[in-house]
Amino acid sequence: MTTNVLILCTHNSARSVLSEGMLNHWAQRLGKDVRAFSAGSAPSGRINPFALEALTNAGIETEGYRSKSWDEFSQDGAPKMRIVITVCDSAAAEECPFWPGSPVKVHWGYADPSNAQGGDDGKRQAFELTRQAIGYRMLQLLLLPLDRLDNAELQQALDGILKS
Repeated sequence: MTTNVLILCTHNSARSVLSEGMLNHWAQRLGKDVRAFSAGSAPSGRINPFALEALTNAGIETEGYRSKSWDEFSQDGAPKMRIVITVCDSAAAEECPFWPGSPVKVHWGYADPSNAQGGDDGKRQAFELTRQAIGYRMLQLLLLPLDRLDNAELQQALDGILKS
């Protein structure tokens, strides 16, 4: 059974998109039955072009990516999430919708690469470094025996990834 992971950020334009792309990329490469989705509490309606560039430069297809509301994933017919990850502090502090199935929740915060100094070159570097950091955590998630962990064990394992 597919393990669905929802990654949240306020605007669903940068960090959550990088996370979705990296988790789906590594899951496919490793043959893991994991599917990532991303959303925001207040979606901007557009994906940051530096996020798309960082993913594309890493060989990840970004066609079809869009900024979307987390409400899409709390409605009838939405994929049932096993894990919900927040990647920005503001989204982590917000009152989340009810997620069917009571997924395990974890906060893996990253600085917003959109705020990087140094013009476009500084932003490109910040997005690439953020993509790499996110990719590393997503690889660690995929190494977990997801089909054998109950929710308490999964919560402990996800919290452990944050500390490593």
